[in-house]
Amino acid sequence: MLSLYEDYKSEPMSLTLDEMASLHQDMAGEIGSDAEALDLYKELLAAAVRYSESRSNWSLWDREKKQEEDSARTSRHNKVIIAFNMLARYLKMQGKSASWRDVLGEESENPYYRKRIGDFACYLVFMESLNAR
Repeated sequence: MLSLYEDYKSEPMSLTLDEMASLHQDMAGEIGSDAEALDLYKELLAAAVRYSESRSNWSLWDREKKQEEDSARTSRHNKVIIAFNMLARYLKMQGKSASWRDVLGEESENPYYRKRIGDFACYLVFMESLNAR
């Protein structure tokens, strides 16, 4: 079955494209031209690219391949979360609110926040891919 954006939006704690665009804009505004923040964003994006590759292949893989790749996908997801946290922590140290990170939520509060963070990581890859044309 072909998956559609409407299917995604019906999932618990999903973010709309408009919400993700707003979070991305907030993040970009706080990063600005700060060299350290830009480096942390690049690290985040690199982790997101690796994670999105696993995630986008998930529906293509058979059960055996999913079992084989599951721990690597989880590790990549963890690295994305760490990269988001590092960027947010740095921005807060610079006096920024990093409220976009609060919107993404904490996995300890609700397991769906983990999925939400992964969704936003994939959005960042999507936007960077479009802008690389």
